[in-house]
Amino acid sequence: MFQNIVGKRSAKVKNIVEIGWVKKFAEAIGDIDPIYVDEEAASRTTHKKNIAPVTFPVTFDYGTIPDVKVPTKGLIHGEQKYHYTRPLFVGETVYCYAEVKNYYEKKGTFGNMGFLVYSKCVEDEQGELLCKTEYVIIISEAVRKEMSN
Repeated sequence: MFQNIVGKRSAKVKNIVEIGWVKKFAEAIGDIDPIYVDEEAASRTTHKKNIAPVTFPVTFDYGTIPDVKVPTKGLIHGEQKYHYTRPLFVGETVYCYAEVKNYYEKKGTFGNMGFLVYSKCVEDEQGELLCKTEYVIIISEAVRKEMSN
């Protein structure tokens, strides 16, 4: 159903690891470690800078992948993994994009299930990969039927 979109990717979008957003995000997830917003606390760490929480990249704009039409209702969030080459530093500018990595189907109790595999990448201003998030969206038989109408 989605094999034709595998390999498609969005254009890079500029994002800033802004301290106000980092603070709000840390509070929202209940992780108020001072390393995120307190410069003195961060100065005592290996990196000597404030960093963003590990899951902070979910707040970034990754752009839109052309010709990819995935419904927003009825999807099931599958697994999600984060791979970092280094932490995201508060105040830095990053460039983000999304890519469809794979699509496959499996027969399940409730019919055919589609598995759409995405990656979302975060690069620094020199184009070096900082973080890659891999996640799976599960498309149920009911959603697949609705899409074909």
